[in-house]
Amino acid sequence: MTASASDEVVYEVEPTGVAWLVLNRPDAGNAVTRAQRGVILEILEQAADDNAVRAIVLTGAGDRHFCTGADLRVATQTDLTDATEPPRVGTVMRGLESSLGAQRFVAALLDCPKPIIASVNGTAAGLGAHIAFACDLVIAADTARFIEVFVRRGLLPDGGGAYLLTRLVGPQKAKELVFFGDDVPADEACRIGLVNRVVPVADLRAQTRDWAERLASGPTVSISLAKRLVNSALGTERGEAFRAEALALEVGMNAVDSNEGVRAFVERRPAEFVGW
Repeated sequence: MTASASDEVVYEVEPTGVAWLVLNRPDAGNAVTRAQRGVILEILEQAADDNAVRAIVLTGAGDRHFCTGADLRVATQTDLTDATEPPRVGTVMRGLESSLGAQRFVAALLDCPKPIIASVNGTAAGLGAHIAFACDLVIAADTARFIEVFVRRGLLPDGGGAYLLTRLVGPQKAKELVFFGDDVPADEACRIGLVNRVVPVADLRAQTRDWAERLASGPTVSISLAKRLVNSALGTERGEAFRAEALALEVGMNAVDSNEGVRAFVERRPAEFVGW
């Protein structure tokens, strides 16, 4: 199954249960427009309800850019700051919080019940970096780099940047990245916790596919519930976190795959998970 919007977003679900979502504007650095965000939000909603989708890969077309952020050439005053004429107070906030805003886009990645891998094939800058950080796992080519580019334009991080960075690397490192806007090479990004794994660029697709297929063949209900618990852990009081864990286990232990996993352990054989 393939879907596209003016060929700028490509979506394909493979028989393995892995869905590939590709930002397809390589000539524009795979910068995202509001129209693209709308299409991707619809795709994520569709994927959430599609039992055939067991894992999602988000990547960019070409070999230079994952995503260079919002396309400022087509941005409007309801989206990001217009450098030629400052918008009225409240306009930017409404844009960010709107149904097609950067915050809604990042939240959709965080909230999607299916695990999402960011396969970073090149530069991830601004909102593009935050898109990667909002995914559950990040695998990057050794040629990739991450840039909190906002300070170079006199802007503030959007798309949940401060929230994501602080949770991933801590407040002081987050401030360094945001205040200076320096390029962070893939190896350094991995060292400080922004990236799970760095691989040679020639191996990126194969390594991404391996991870995605491992997720797709796993116990999807358990993975989905675990994603929810981890995402809420740092902002939740211990008692509430423990109650959420108990509820998740109540649901998860009654799933088909949990029963299969226990039986396979007792019978000393590999588990055969059926998923959703």
